[in-house]
Amino acid sequence: MMIRHASRGDSVPTDDAVAWISGILPDGIFTGPPEIVIDRDEILVIGRLPAPTLAEGASAADVASAEAGRISGFREDTREQRIRVARQIEHRYQRKMAWGVDCGGTRQLFTTHSAPVMTRLRQPERRVLDTLVDAGVARTRSEALAWCVRLVGEHAEQWLADLRTAMGSVDDLRREGPNLV
Repeated sequence: MMIRHASRGDSVPTDDAVAWISGILPDGIFTGPPEIVIDRDEILVIGRLPAPTLAEGASAADVASAEAGRISGFREDTREQRIRVARQIEHRYQRKMAWGVDCGGTRQLFTTHSAPVMTRLRQPERRVLDTLVDAGVARTRSEALAWCVRLVGEHAEQWLADLRTAMGSVDDLRREGPNLV
């Protein structure tokens, strides 16, 4: 089970979220433990589905179509269950909840939360975003900024993971320290 937390600034503690969510999930909904990603705004649960069985020598297009079909069937067949579980998670942790699945080589996320972020950018940063919009890479500055964030995330993933680990250690030390209140 992969778990990622962004605990800084959390309004409702999520220390028990992984265990609680694992307990509330219906037995057999996924082939193994889910990946649970938690940040300030959203809880994302990504489970693994069994890969479809195809005839030997199936083309890559056939495999992709079969995986898409398996995901579509899962999404439709489990909709009521997932809604019921999501409501409980959202109520307990005061965050939006989203689902995703991995099936074979395909990952699909369902209705993830898009959180607005306010930022002030100086002209050089705005020019970068405007260049991406003018070049057709993005339709809006907002899309261009999201594209930049994804790009940095892809190229700095190990550094960001190390930083998150270090921040988690600082949070642990704060909790262990004296209570000055």
